[in-house]
Amino acid sequence: MRVLPSTPASAVCVAAQCDADLVRALAQDNEKAFAEIYERYWRPLHQQAVRKLGRAEDAEEVVQDLFVTLWNKRRTASIQQLDAYLFSGLKYKIIDCIRAQLVRKAYAATAPQPHKTPSCCTEETLAAADLSLALDASVRSLSGHTQEVFRLSRVEHQSVPEIAARLQVSPKTVEYHLSRSLRLLRRYLKDFLVVVAVALQLAS
Repeated sequence: MRVLPSTPASAVCVAAQCDADLVRALAQDNEKAFAEIYERYWRPLHQQAVRKLGRAEDAEEVVQDLFVTLWNKRRTASIQQLDAYLFSGLKYKIIDCIRAQLVRKAYAATAPQPHKTPSCCTEETLAAADLSLALDASVRSLSGHTQEVFRLSRVEHQSVPEIAARLQVSPKTVEYHLSRSLRLLRRYLKDFLVVVAVALQLAS
């Protein structure tokens, strides 16, 4: 969102404005103010995200998402201090990213690995093992049909029509159980994932 061609030449140069002025202009849909905020804070935010996530690609995605959120909430956000607001928002974006990474690792850990040789334990492998146990416990907590649909979909990677044919139910029924299983699993794992994500973030 760069300078619009229709912007009057007499407009105040946003580069000379303080953060508070930029925030007020942003709330009035000023794209130049948004562009200036982006230019001022993209690099330090990206550097912070790289330190926490370890990958420049993940960091860039997180920071971009943060700025998308800033623009979408430009009229409703309560921003007292811009830098504090952005870095606080970045922290939660990073936690969400780590949480998603942990979930992917946990699903991968459920696949058989007969040729994998034992390695030295690290905090990361212990956290992954704990998460795998929590995931397994959460799956076992599901009711019969819901658990079966979840395992066929996420463990055996069968499609909705394949599961429907195997269980002799309608695709809509399969979709219901799959949606219910994911909703229940998110609720079951929420507290665990937040604790592990924060721990890994602080340890990095």
